[in-house]
Amino acid sequence: MFKKRFLAMLTASVMMLTLLAGCGGKDSGASGGSDNNAASGKENVEISLWLTPQWKGVYEATEENADYDSFFKAAAEKFAKQYDKYNVKVNVQVIAGDQRDELLNVNLNGGTPPDIFFESVFAMGDFAHRGALVPLNDIIDEESKQDIAQSYWDNVTFGDDIYFYPFSHNPGTLAYNADMFKAAGLESFVGGENEIKTWTLGEYEQILEGLKNDLPQDQYPSARPMALYGLNNQGDTWNLAYLRMFGNPFFDDEGNIVLDDASGVKAAEWLKKIYDGGYSNPGAESVSSNDANAMFQNQKLAISFTNAVLFNNAKADMESGKAPKFDIRLANIPSESGDPLSFTYVIGSNVFNTGDEKRTEVAKEFVKFYSSDPELVKASKNSIPVRSSVADELKDQFPQFGAYDANSKYLFNFTGNVPGYSQLRQILYPELQAIFIGEKEPAQAVKDYQTQGNTVIQKAKESSTVYK
Repeated sequence: MFKKRFLAMLTASVMMLTLLAGCGGKDSGASGGSDNNAASGKENVEISLWLTPQWKGVYEATEENADYDSFFKAAAEKFAKQYDKYNVKVNVQVIAGDQRDELLNVNLNGGTPPDIFFESVFAMGDFAHRGALVPLNDIIDEESKQDIAQSYWDNVTFGDDIYFYPFSHNPGTLAYNADMFKAAGLESFVGGENEIKTWTLGEYEQILEGLKNDLPQDQYPSARPMALYGLNNQGDTWNLAYLRMFGNPFFDDEGNIVLDDASGVKAAEWLKKIYDGGYSNPGAESVSSNDANAMFQNQKLAISFTNAVLFNNAKADMESGKAPKFDIRLANIPSESGDPLSFTYVIGSNVFNTGDEKRTEVAKEFVKFYSSDPELVKASKNSIPVRSSVADELKDQFPQFGAYDANSKYLFNFTGNVPGYSQLRQILYPELQAIFIGEKEPAQAVKDYQTQGNTVIQKAKESSTVYK
């Protein structure tokens, strides 16, 4: 009797353990290899990948069940099938952009950061200075170095090390209303439909003059030539470009601000001249970049700022009837030297220092895989490809890819990859406001910005592992 009861209990226990084993390890965000260690003969390694919403689907938002994590789930499945060292599972999690820093800081403080984060370098650079990331130099092959322009590598290099693997980018340029140009008799300055037009500074000033004096006011009432804004830190990258128009490098080789010289002061004086001369919207000190963008879309400004996402959104708004329809085209920010100015937001992957050597090894191999796989890198078409090979392959379908790729030689690194950059943004716009309202002479505003900015940078350098 005792044996029968014991066998019954044993059988029930085995069944319960089997059920529990079958239920364990399931995760809607997990992709990759099997949990069956014995079946593959390989050790299990589980890593996590976080991203902010970038695009839906593996390649297209029209794919069935397309979501923001689709690409990385598909990449994980493909990676696990060909990776022979470990049995890998990747847990993919989409993080809201406004929760990114808080969640990362909480997890870093708790010793549980994600293994990989896919995001703009602009948003993640401070983590390199904090020592939270591992260098990726050892996973960058020569073919990728040649396929991706040096200007993108400059954006992801902090000190001597590469901390982000470039995947795509979101370039910043000017946008202009070609219809307004033609109405003002400026047809000769209009570029091709898929061209990023380059003007000399002299030509640009001629354009502003023509728009101010010859634009038909009955057709475009109260319209102004170009956008200027300084309400807050948003859209500051275009203001940083204007301050480089006369050749100022902005940062020296040690990461210090060097705006306070003749070229930097001349650029600040140019902004004041444009503003006082009525070549821009009034009240720039109280106008935000969003306000300027709205004025441009409503044809109250002939020239404004844009990036690839804003440009495509503007065209979509026109097609849907949300905004007036006009011929919108792209141009570079001019400079006195004749070499135009452009910048970009590089998007790619970093690997956090988790302290687990095996996870770090797998994370780096996975980043290398989806950042260089010939098919997976084509998903960069959802933004703008950093790889010349992808831009060339897809240029017939996306004609502006070729123009953006050719424009890469004009890119400058607007952050300088200096520590404390987020604080520098808070210092810039009050000085621009002081220039616009006449509270300070341009030379004084430039000097004050440099003094305050270098104080921020020096303090941030003290805790930067890059500078140590």
